[in-house]
Amino acid sequence: MKKAVVLFVCLFTILTYSQEIKQIPQINVSGEGKVKVVPDQVTISATVETKGNNAKEVKKQNDQQMEAVLKLVKSMNLAPADYKTKRVSLNPQYDYEKKKHSYNATQTIEILLRDLSKYDELMEGLVDQGINRIDNVTFQSSKLIQYQSDARKLAMKEAKMKAEEYVSVLGQKVGAAITITDSSQNYYPQPVYGAMKSMAMDAGASPKETMAVGEIEIVANVTVSFKLE
Repeated sequence: MKKAVVLFVCLFTILTYSQEIKQIPQINVSGEGKVKVVPDQVTISATVETKGNNAKEVKKQNDQQMEAVLKLVKSMNLAPADYKTKRVSLNPQYDYEKKKHSYNATQTIEILLRDLSKYDELMEGLVDQGINRIDNVTFQSSKLIQYQSDARKLAMKEAKMKAEEYVSVLGQKVGAAITITDSSQNYYPQPVYGAMKSMAMDAGASPKETMAVGEIEIVANVTVSFKLE
């Protein structure tokens, strides 16, 4: 009997508390903050891929080409922390028509270039030294964390402004925030950039400008519940 009474009291307390929460006048709004910046660095993912019938020879050729690529990167005075090997593979492939095995070797390197003025020089050099696949080129900002913070602040300001506009016609005021939900998505935006130039340049030709970096847009989204006074 005592257990039943205790259970009833607990349920009554929970229901009462829930009703009190629901009765708090509040407004739910969303806010978005955007910061546009010119990127000052780029991450390049590039791969050396070799094929052949002899696994040992295919791997040897792949290693030689990647060695040349690494020498190029080092010659450009990049910090050791700004380039690293991401993937290495050697896979057999079987041709069912010819009934023969072949092998495919790949090595992928990821390079962070902090000086965009060296972009064309690096891309041309990579292809000259054996890179035959550019997997990804992502333009970024070295001050990303700061700009993300700025975007979040702008999102909160917009949310509060919306709430004040809504309740102004009701003669009420926006009070303290009850809940704040960050609904931002983490991603690295890629601006539109010019097509990569042909790596074979005419003798004596001046360097060509091959990219239009433009701006990247850093976005923050929040949903806020404000108490109404």
